[in-house]
Amino acid sequence: MLLNKSIAVVVPCFNEERQIGRVLATLPAFVDLVVVVNDASTDGTAAAVQRFIEADHAPFTPLARRAPQTGSGVYDRADNLALDMEREAEQLFIPCAEVRRDHSRVVLLTHARNGGKGAGVATGYRWARDHGADCTAIMDGDGQMDPAELERVCRPVLEGRADYCKGNRFKHRSARRAIPRTRYFGNALLSILTRIATGYWRISDAQTGFTAISREALDSLELHALYPRYGVYNDLLQKLNIANFTITEVPITPHYDVGEQSKMKIRVVIPRMSGLLLRLFVQRLFKKYLYQGFHPLFLLYLVSFCAFLVDVPLIYRFLHAYLARGEIMLAHLTLLTTIWIFAFQSLVFAMWFDMNDNDRLYV
Repeated sequence: MLLNKSIAVVVPCFNEERQIGRVLATLPAFVDLVVVVNDASTDGTAAAVQRFIEADHAPFTPLARRAPQTGSGVYDRADNLALDMEREAEQLFIPCAEVRRDHSRVVLLTHARNGGKGAGVATGYRWARDHGADCTAIMDGDGQMDPAELERVCRPVLEGRADYCKGNRFKHRSARRAIPRTRYFGNALLSILTRIATGYWRISDAQTGFTAISREALDSLELHALYPRYGVYNDLLQKLNIANFTITEVPITPHYDVGEQSKMKIRVVIPRMSGLLLRLFVQRLFKKYLYQGFHPLFLLYLVSFCAFLVDVPLIYRFLHAYLARGEIMLAHLTLLTTIWIFAFQSLVFAMWFDMNDNDRLYV
């Protein structure tokens, strides 16, 4: 425990036989529960974790599973319906085998099939939530995250300063040299798109998995609906923003060449992630600024996008006339320029409203 609050650490992993033992052995003593989610690894990851569990006899504070009770009073109907929804959602998680010993704080959950990074995070989050952890952190099993920095990531959540805290490798003074160039610029690009998609306009290093979340924020999430692959942290940020949870960042050290094997292909991830972020942006606009409560920025975004779409055929006709016949259509040029300026101004004002509305959520 830390600050008299319980802490769980979720360790999603896939084929980390060489690294997982060191990750588990170096976790701080204040961690009460470690949930290793083995995403159907094809190597000896599961065996390595089991060996660690059998040999682990370090003292810890056990967290008991919460048993939600169905009420029978006249005012319990809504709560009972919520419990029914949770039971139905249980069927949407990947089945997993459990290995746990009373003398160890580590539990191993092995997926029956490979579900992806997000599926592992969802399984670990569900276990930590069901056992009532006050703060749940994520640390990948590849050894790139320094366990000595775990307290720094958890403290803003434990102290009640933020609902969600994420590490930021870009804030380290060696970031440009320590992070491989391709990853640095790929992460920077995705961070820009994530700001627009999620509404947290001041974040960077959006792809880091070194995070901590409060019990209240975790309870609000539909964990089965988290994006199942790489991109889960972007999806999580969008869901937290729609629910108006606060977020903060702390500097962490970038660690590479520590024995990890990267499973991310930048050329594949960026196009796929761009599509995901576009979908998250549209969902956020409709859910937060139309359904939950109307905001003028919704209309400004909508008007700007419609104006840009109207301008596309006008630009095409103007360019076709100029390139094919050498004809300059002044009327078309005036109209398309006017529409483009109007669309651009609407977009700028929409983004400005968006930034102002969400600035209160970054602490």
